[in-house]
Amino acid sequence: MNKALRDKVALVTGGGRGIGAAVALRLAEEGADVALTYQHNQQRAGEVVDQIRSAGRRAIAVQADSVDPAAVVAAVDRAADELGRLDILVNNAGAFLLGPIEDLGLKEFEQTVAVNVRAPFVASQAAVQHMAAGGRIINIGSNVAERTVFPGFSLYAMSKTALIGMTKALGRELGGRAITVNLVNPGATDTELNPADGPNAHTINGFTALGHYAAPGDVAAAVAFLASPDGRYITGATVNVDGGFTI
Repeated sequence: MNKALRDKVALVTGGGRGIGAAVALRLAEEGADVALTYQHNQQRAGEVVDQIRSAGRRAIAVQADSVDPAAVVAAVDRAADELGRLDILVNNAGAFLLGPIEDLGLKEFEQTVAVNVRAPFVASQAAVQHMAAGGRIINIGSNVAERTVFPGFSLYAMSKTALIGMTKALGRELGGRAITVNLVNPGATDTELNPADGPNAHTINGFTALGHYAAPGDVAAAVAFLASPDGRYITGATVNVDGGFTI
């Protein structure tokens, strides 16, 4: 069976759980070897690696705190060195700090910007040094960058909105090298942090056109398409996987 990503190598930051794990598994299903980063939970990351290896692909887990730019760069370089190349970078790791603006101090600001803005930038900067023509950078943002319906999201929405500008500018800059850069904005997705049967789910579903949460695999499918040869003429774009939350 011909798989779209056969012989490609991907790095998924924050790939040990939730959307990141679904992305890592889907890219492996499409034929890629996968490196993933995790912050604390080595066991969960190891379980994802085991699943990928069971499917016949190579996989490694790298501990890296996205607050530390040196650790992010080291993870990119290790993925390329141990797996032999780097074709796809998925900037998925994120900080999700909410609250009234009066309660968000500089510590929360700096952590959010470090993880959600600086880490994707430095990871991309490191990744393009390994990528050949046909490379892919895919940033994972949030639908709140386009529509914020609940209070307390000022810091998080600001950080995810920054990815729109970075995606467009890098898409322009790297286009001549045949490296595409795109942004996937998930909406409410059924994960441990935001379960589809949680206390706010009914309200959130009311804001979506489809009336229900996404599965992590729905987001992973969009990432896999953008990473594939079929996505070669899409760059600088934002793809909303949010059930119509932003329409």
